[in-house]
Amino acid sequence: MLKGTLLKAIAAFLIFTIVCGAFYTGVITGIAQLVFPKQANGSIIEVDGKKYGSELLGQQYTDDAHMWGRIMKIDVSTYQDESGKLLMYAAPSNLSPASQEYETLIAERIEMLRANNPDMQEEGIPVDLVTCSGSGLDPHISPAAAEYQVARLAKENGVTEGEIHEIIEKCTDGRFLGIFGEETVNVLMVNLMLDGILPS
Repeated sequence: MLKGTLLKAIAAFLIFTIVCGAFYTGVITGIAQLVFPKQANGSIIEVDGKKYGSELLGQQYTDDAHMWGRIMKIDVSTYQDESGKLLMYAAPSNLSPASQEYETLIAERIEMLRANNPDMQEEGIPVDLVTCSGSGLDPHISPAAAEYQVARLAKENGVTEGEIHEIIEKCTDGRFLGIFGEETVNVLMVNLMLDGILPS
């Protein structure tokens, strides 16, 4: 009796392992590769054979000629590749909004934004420009955060503010199904357009 029950348990385990672990995974992966190959492979932005990053992962920009995204907590001391080269890693800050460290981080970011966007001294700073996202790797900012940087980007890139507005509009994703969530601007795509890598 016990032996029969054990054999049934082992058989059930093997069947579910094959069905759920191999068959289901293989089918879903195959469908994703056929129907959504770009998304299934990380939504990588590739131009002329060169990969510039993923539409789904933020990159840190702090120079005046590029749009800034959300604060990223960058770590280059934790992971190394096979050759010993340090790899960049980002994660959520896990800081309490009530902590002194968090308050200091926000104050430093505000000071940087004010210093680098002198035309916007009288304007309020959108909150997503001074806070981390939950993942620490959010590639998007709000349209208001993008608009806050228009004057600086136009001056630094030698173009009109109207041209910057057009780029922002092209890189803006609407609400899901028109009603869920908020409009967002993909920072990496804006910067690749500013650099002439992607057509604007």
